[in-house]
Amino acid sequence: MHPPSPNTDHSAKTYDAIIIGAGVVGCAIAFNLARKGLKTLNIDALPAAGYGSTSSSAAVIRTYYSTLDGTAMAYEGYHDWKNWQQTVGADTEDGLARFVETGTLVMKTAADSMDRILQHSDALGISYEHWSAEQITQRLPGYNLECFAPVKTMEDDTFGAPTGGHLDGGIYFHAGGYVDDPQIAARNLKDAAGRNGAEFRFNTKVVKIPVKDNRVTGVICDDGSIFHSRVVLNVAGPHSGKVNALVEGDAGVRIGHRPLRQEVVQVKPPEALGYSREGLLVADNDVGVYVKPGSGGQLMIGSLNPACDAHIEEDPDDFRRDLTDRALTYAYRYSQRLPDLGVSQHPVGVADLYDATDDWLPIYDRSDIDGYYLAIGTSGNQFKNAIVAGRLMTKLIDYCESGNDHDGTPLQLQLTHVNHTLNTATFSRKRELTRESSFSVLG
Repeated sequence: MHPPSPNTDHSAKTYDAIIIGAGVVGCAIAFNLARKGLKTLNIDALPAAGYGSTSSSAAVIRTYYSTLDGTAMAYEGYHDWKNWQQTVGADTEDGLARFVETGTLVMKTAADSMDRILQHSDALGISYEHWSAEQITQRLPGYNLECFAPVKTMEDDTFGAPTGGHLDGGIYFHAGGYVDDPQIAARNLKDAAGRNGAEFRFNTKVVKIPVKDNRVTGVICDDGSIFHSRVVLNVAGPHSGKVNALVEGDAGVRIGHRPLRQEVVQVKPPEALGYSREGLLVADNDVGVYVKPGSGGQLMIGSLNPACDAHIEEDPDDFRRDLTDRALTYAYRYSQRLPDLGVSQHPVGVADLYDATDDWLPIYDRSDIDGYYLAIGTSGNQFKNAIVAGRLMTKLIDYCESGNDHDGTPLQLQLTHVNHTLNTATFSRKRELTRESSFSVLG
């Protein structure tokens, strides 16, 4: 890889690339750039790597997406997580994050058309099984497979009432699970980047991204620090829109993205049901929730963004982290499926923000301003793809800084573990809505 030409102004420290954000994706980008010999600096307003929305991630690792490129990217990422110590190169003082392989079950519902997803799986060699209703209830004791769709809120008088018929099974994907501590995963990547020379600066907020002759020149921080670079990456998660506003010029992002409130509730099912941290990950559009096993036999329950769950946009610098009735709603929806589930009126869990695009697919792209790159709109379904995103952005920077016209001839990225070449135009800032998308957190 050819590092960009350094800024010739030596009045402040100069880097080959400055990365705004030190979540799991920002640290993965630093790791990959530093391994290629670039001098990098991550700047984050928070105290540590993975301290922001990464720490609130359900950290689900799955291999089914609505698009072929999304599926391939997820399957590529699965291999990185499955061999995590090899991926990051060594243990760290925090210990290594652990990938818990459980498999993932997607219920066959009237709202889902699995045909396209299974076609993608077949094309990429991703293994799966068709499970009958009997197999599901054997694996998930206490399950009620009555249909409840369309998904409703608790304000609806018919909430909780079956609507006729039963689910006739699901698709079980063998490759899948979750990472036990997403913040530790980000720190593992930070430490791996640091061993390759990457630098990190925390408790520091970028307040301006100067541009000269349509090329970024670096960043100015709230403490007066100035850092020079001809390459700046916005990897700021829910703050990415605010960071774009700091650039002196228009980044040319056509597809919308915004910080959306998300809540995940934690519930402990009766011990007699035998649920454990090695239990299944389940996506169930009939009741509009996904369920992830957690520590201590807890279940984490979040929304699959059905139409009745209105999007709530929040200010990432001013929002409440208390759970609301939305979290209770998710728990009660899952109690339709698992009637013996006890739901507390004082739920515990996580409330945070997603940075989600209008079609729920990420933006991995250059911008209309030379040297200014975007890894945004990633929340909700890109934790699993963080390492792959790091490789993608590293190749993209090299491709563009070497004089290639990425907008005219998009980078084609050959994956490392999967026999597939990503057309990175899939993740363009200028794309129309991706009609294949689920338009939900499933991507």
